[in-house]
Amino acid sequence: MDEESVSSDVENGEENQDEDEEAIEVRPLDQDIIIPGLSLLCRTGNGLRHAFIKVVLKDKRLSDMAAISNYVHLRFMDVSNNRISDLSPLSSLTQLLWLKIDKNYVTCFQGQTFSQLAYLQWLSMAANRLTEVEGLVGPALESLNLSGNRIQRLNGLESCLFSKLATLELRGNRLTTTNGINLPNLQRLYLAQNLITSLEGMEKLESLTTLHLRNNKLANLDGLSANMKCLQYLNIRSNDFLDETCLRALGHVSKTLRVVVLSENPLDGTTDYRPYVLTLIPKLERLDKEPVSLEERAEVWKTIKEEHNHND
Repeated sequence: MDEESVSSDVENGEENQDEDEEAIEVRPLDQDIIIPGLSLLCRTGNGLRHAFIKVVLKDKRLSDMAAISNYVHLRFMDVSNNRISDLSPLSSLTQLLWLKIDKNYVTCFQGQTFSQLAYLQWLSMAANRLTEVEGLVGPALESLNLSGNRIQRLNGLESCLFSKLATLELRGNRLTTTNGINLPNLQRLYLAQNLITSLEGMEKLESLTTLHLRNNKLANLDGLSANMKCLQYLNIRSNDFLDETCLRALGHVSKTLRVVVLSENPLDGTTDYRPYVLTLIPKLERLDKEPVSLEERAEVWKTIKEEHNHND
């Protein structure tokens, strides 16, 4: 899914959260709703019994899901676009691998619910009402989507709790800093459409390959670290960079960076920043939508060589 599509989903989710709750009649989950949503009949236990392992309960106007706790063999579950706020029934579904709870009314991660889901690998809770991530654990989680919530701080994202997490999506929240993401194994981080003014804790993200920071409030890139020795893609479109000096920290990640998206900043249109950026990152392959040409690269290397000879 491209960034524009995700942005649209986040905005639509915010609208759904703010609509009048009285306008839609809610109902509790029961067998009549569950049974039509079941699929994927598989063997369980010793192989002599069978059970459905997937359930889809989207758009059912559900106010709770207590009845689902009896379906202990479920591995795939989608309860998106309902009115659910209580996640405690999930604690008995210890075989879950994939869980989608987008566009509901969840405000926090309650009790020990997620500590029971030892095999959960993929979790999406976009467009809920979360204000923090504390209480969530995911020893097997590889992908976590919390876009379109109301998260202001990131306490609890520790490597001991999310040792396998590779993709983290936090688009469309209310973050002002990157501080609190202590995940050295994380590979992809999406932070577009927040209020981020400072990059803190970046030195801990040693495995990061992709970093999206579009539509934030960054005035410089201080915080980018040489410890980020895997970073290849950086999107910093639509921030508050006024001139080339705001970009100097790109030099810290110049050895691995291959793509930078920098358009729609205040410096865009007032100066040709391509030569400066390419001097900082000689191996860059694409800047904004334009690939780096052989002629540009040759000119950059010529400039670097001349500066080196001058300094000697």
